[in-house]
Amino acid sequence: MDAWDEVRTAYHVARVGTVSGAADALGVHHATVIRHIDALEQRLGTKLFQRHARGYTATEAGLDLLQVAKATDDQFSQLAGRIKGRGEEVTGELIVTSIPALSPSLTATLARYSRANPQVVMRFMTDERLFRLEYGEAHVAIRAGKRPDQPDNVVQKFFDMSHALYATREYVEEMGQLDEADMTRHRFVSEDDRESRAPFYRWLHEMVPDRCISYRASAQRSVVDAIRAGAGIGFLPSAVGDRSPDLVQMMAPREAWTATVWLVTHVDLHRTAKVQSILTHLKDDFDPGSF
Repeated sequence: MDAWDEVRTAYHVARVGTVSGAADALGVHHATVIRHIDALEQRLGTKLFQRHARGYTATEAGLDLLQVAKATDDQFSQLAGRIKGRGEEVTGELIVTSIPALSPSLTATLARYSRANPQVVMRFMTDERLFRLEYGEAHVAIRAGKRPDQPDNVVQKFFDMSHALYATREYVEEMGQLDEADMTRHRFVSEDDRESRAPFYRWLHEMVPDRCISYRASAQRSVVDAIRAGAGIGFLPSAVGDRSPDLVQMMAPREAWTATVWLVTHVDLHRTAKVQSILTHLKDDFDPGSF
């Protein structure tokens, strides 16, 4: 039967004995209560209530309905309590997503969270695509670049990630240092996506002719590998490049090359204990200098 609203209305009428009392309990107009009762009696082909001056009294059929409706209402209340309780627990599956470039440093802090919360199953999903929080693909998304503007998302700044241009020492010995006035004699490494949202790649594509970008890769991880292999000059997070003894900084970080990293959650899950737990851990535990 697809008449739960009507059954629920009848249950409250039988419980309190008056249309006005049921209307108050349900938060509806008394005319709605009367309409529901009339429709349900017509649907069932029997009288559920005796109408009198003092209110409504359930008939035998009405008492049968009352028992079924009460059991169903109690089950719904118990279900709501269980669901609400789950929202207050830090258990079950927790899905965090990020672009692959952030994985090496994020993994350490996520591993510490996992050890501290053994009842949580951590799933760390890395991909260049944007996971759809509104479809439940992730609990927390860590994104870099322009501030995310998808509706119904809660967006918080995580940290700023500066970038600089680097090349191997062998490349510098072969081609010399980079001079911004004459960049066309150098080889550059870039992501293959010409529509990249990264501010440093937008600068590179504006300043360097396509013929000088001699190595392109479909993922940032592959770009890093190509720079380390001597394919040319490319962008790295400055914290990563500066810690690499085999690399030379070819051009210092610029404010325009800074990529902001964001913590993104869906509004429906943002206040749950599990999501708040991982957000607090990320803010307290992660060291932006670990890149």
